Amino acid sequence: MLDLDFSQEQDMLREVVRSLLAEHAPLTVVRELEDDPVGFPADLWKQLAALDLLGLMLPEEHGGSGMSALEGVVLYEELGRALAPVPHFVSCAASGIALAVGGTDAQRREWLPRISSGEAVLTPAWIEPGGGFGPRGIQVRAVAAGDAGGDGAGFVLTGTKRHVAFARAATRLVVLARSGDGVADVDLFLVDPTAPGVSLTQQFSVASDSQYRVALDNVRVASSDRIGAAGSGWATWEAVRDDALVLLAAWAVGAADRAQEIAVQYAKDRRQFGKPIGAFQAIAHYLADRQTELDGARTLVHEAAWARASGRSVARLAPMAKLFACRVARDVTATAQQIFGGNGFTLDYDVQLYFRRAKALQLSWWSDRALEELVAADVLDG
Repeated sequence: MLDLDFSQEQDMLREVVRSLLAEHAPLTVVRELEDDPVGFPADLWKQLAALDLLGLMLPEEHGGSGMSALEGVVLYEELGRALAPVPHFVSCAASGIALAVGGTDAQRREWLPRISSGEAVLTPAWIEPGGGFGPRGIQVRAVAAGDAGGDGAGFVLTGTKRHVAFARAATRLVVLARSGDGVADVDLFLVDPTAPGVSLTQQFSVASDSQYRVALDNVRVASSDRIGAAGSGWATWEAVRDDALVLLAAWAVGAADRAQEIAVQYAKDRRQFGKPIGAFQAIAHYLADRQTELDGARTLVHEAAWARASGRSVARLAPMAKLFACRVARDVTATAQQIFGGNGFTLDYDVQLYFRRAKALQLSWWSDRALEELVAADVLDG
């Protein structure tokens, strides 16, 4: 039976995370870290590790807590509300789950405890110039070292990645690289960002977060740095996608929820013609429409998390959740800016922080078009 109520323990988790972020990641910290090369506060990262929140969804046998997508949604809604500038998604979710799902036993033993403790930060290097979100978009080449003129085992990687989050702070990059001519002939490699042939160039995005262009010029990696078996990389990445989309959707809902609160409070406080602007029908109806959409997005995300935690397929629910939640987050934050009037577009007001990040999330980590294709494929095949 579908049950979207959170347990007492999950509600307590929400309270702990919200209190922690209020203390260590207020919006003043978010502002200070805009376009910062590292991009996150070390103190907050240590606190998240101390509370076992970094390994929340990673296996218990490797230092994690083994929690479900429901606990993940609780955490990510709060990270979204606070716009918390941390590499939790790239390291503990995307990279950590990739290792848990597709890594060898040795790789899991080496890396998962370090991710859970915060000692190591891993980040995927996925998107390429002119490439899409599917396997055909992967054109960075991984050639066996012997075939590349090398004299030992391993691989040589060549090509360029873009929008690699927190690359400057990363212990390893999880590089998706093409190892054959088949559509899905893709492998995942652990690459040291300080290795010879790796160069990082900071990119400046609408979200003012920490992103990098990563150039790989004949970068040598050992055979033991390939995650899992040969040719398994894209299957591993697809396995990561379900949890990733649900968590990102939860982040979007959290951010939209806080932006809606800010807009509602402003509509109560701002007065024109002797009364609050929220008393005017145009403003009131805007807020009502956005609240309706926000409640729908939250329900969809919670259903997707419940299905994932219950072992049910989320092949349709997960992309639907991210697609709808990101659209709602974009619309809620845009409406909030309009309610603020010209003030909403100035740096002095916080609402613009939410709008810029909502739009950036809508464009990244599977865009609307990529998500629509995933949903359509499930609808038509189903």
